[in-house]
Amino acid sequence: MATVFSHLLLATEHGEFDTGAEALALELARQWALPLDAVLPMVSNAEYEAVAPQASARADAEVSARRQHLQSVATAQSVDLRVTVRRGPEPYAEVVGAARDLGADLVVIRRRGRRGLLANLLVGEMVSKVVAHAPCSVLIAPRGAHLWSRRVLVGLDPLVPDGAILARAAGVAAQCALPLAVLAVVATEAARPQAEQALAAWLQRARALGVAADGAVSVGRPHQALIDHAAAIGADLLVVGRHGGDRLPRAWIGGTAQKVIGLATCPVLVHVDNPNAGNQQP
Repeated sequence: MATVFSHLLLATEHGEFDTGAEALALELARQWALPLDAVLPMVSNAEYEAVAPQASARADAEVSARRQHLQSVATAQSVDLRVTVRRGPEPYAEVVGAARDLGADLVVIRRRGRRGLLANLLVGEMVSKVVAHAPCSVLIAPRGAHLWSRRVLVGLDPLVPDGAILARAAGVAAQCALPLAVLAVVATEAARPQAEQALAAWLQRARALGVAADGAVSVGRPHQALIDHAAAIGADLLVVGRHGGDRLPRAWIGGTAQKVIGLATCPVLVHVDNPNAGNQQP
């Protein structure tokens, strides 16, 4: 199996809420020997800068200091990191733009900052928009996140099969030499036979990729089933699709993904199809 990712982009403001994302990005770059870029998005308003140049200069100095400190942290960990400050009216747009410009196939970002609402239910507004608009997969990290080391769990909808999500999860599990758990979630018991049939096919595909895989079928709300199953089996990385069965347009995150990101205690990888990604299709 080819390398799962080829170019990482860390999106950070280098503040207290970014520690988990930064630790994950640096560890992935070091262990997987991948190039790592970082973008520090900075709100820029030409009108404000014109009427308050001193305040603007102070903001520039603070961002510069954060950039230098982040660079020193990476150097101390023997990671080659290229840090760029991008200015614009919408921070999320600068992160998405950087991912496109650099050809990144994975963005690593925090779950939320100080403005996050409903603590364990919603992700931060900027992060939500990055996940919704990113041209590649996004890894969302809680503040205390660390690199997964036990089990990878992928949630799949039997009614909306997506082999690319399964391949991405299997690729990550294989690269980390970890077992893969597959959870098929349906709304009613009547749908269980179909789910069990789909699950058997998924497990066969995953094992054909060289991954030790097992699975289960759960009846209930998809996000809660994933959270509960992760806790029960000790999974420390969750993999979901951006939209799943929500059938929402590209500008939104599916309800399942949104809730899983907000409730999970471990990192969540949101799969987005990308022509530059290195994973193989099952």
